[in-house]
Amino acid sequence: MTIAEKYMSRCIELAQNGFGTTYPNPMVGAVIVHENKIIGEGWHQKSGTPHAEVHAINSVRDKSLLKSATLYVSLEPCSHFGKTPPCCDFIIENEIPNIVVGTIDQNPKVAGSGIQKLIENGRKVEVGILKNECNALNKRFFTFHEKKRPYIILKWAESQDGFISPSKKQAQKPVWITNDYSRQLVHQWRSQEQAILVGTQTVIDDNPFLTVRDWSGNNPIRIVLDQNNRIPKQSHIFDNQSKTIVYSATDIDFNKDIGIQIAGKLFEENIQSLIIEGGRKTLQTFIDENLWDEARIFKGVLSMESGTKAPVIHSTSAVRTFILDDELLILTNHD
Repeated sequence: MTIAEKYMSRCIELAQNGFGTTYPNPMVGAVIVHENKIIGEGWHQKSGTPHAEVHAINSVRDKSLLKSATLYVSLEPCSHFGKTPPCCDFIIENEIPNIVVGTIDQNPKVAGSGIQKLIENGRKVEVGILKNECNALNKRFFTFHEKKRPYIILKWAESQDGFISPSKKQAQKPVWITNDYSRQLVHQWRSQEQAILVGTQTVIDDNPFLTVRDWSGNNPIRIVLDQNNRIPKQSHIFDNQSKTIVYSATDIDFNKDIGIQIAGKLFEENIQSLIIEGGRKTLQTFIDENLWDEARIFKGVLSMESGTKAPVIHSTSAVRTFILDDELLILTNHD
């Protein structure tokens, strides 16, 4: 690992502190180095608050050192006015001569203009240090801008014999297939994504909250498909714990390309990531339309013998792990 890669790794590490809190902005980390010593660090914490570069510069005690320092940043500094002023202007104002950038910002409002502005103002700029790692850090952000849809994660739990729910239920609540630790992990995942989606039958059968009750973090926006407005108004999804968006037949055509239509609607809503926890029909719809980036599949220890079969999915990339007795399979879609 080179010296530049070492400092860029630290930028990535810092950026991850903002996982789940920066939407719709990307996660960004910044490090300021003077004579091979870190003199300032920062990361973007929340949309509307100062960006990573600003935090890093403000953390430097002796500002005179900035004139001979190098700023490392995982994503190209912004060059436009949004909720905060352009970071490029602040970097130029503080006379930092050297800037090392992990990867170019795919947002059309930036897309290379930040780097160009720095160069035009006499700064030496190096681009592409740990580019792949920096791109992976913000795969949700890049998917949103490149594919004009959210980054989509499918999640379900199935029994040993391949069912996601039994034929008969005793109450209007979920039938737990996994253990407490797996369920807590799911709530952590929810806190990291901007939105969560389920279909009509899941809400009617389980009356879920779709919140992060077993984890500390933000509740995702709840997206519900309800073609014929059958979901009772007293359902938990209509409480005030999080925003809920319902799509019915007046919003989309449920007879064709449902996933594509939903992805387009969520792009318009500026939603960059979506975890789908619906039933088989909803999950299989997105699988069949090839509208998914990851699938996270739990397999519990119990058997059901009958019920609703799990969705069918294929992937050439899979990682298998265990959470106590639960098996977790993570698939990646490379299409």
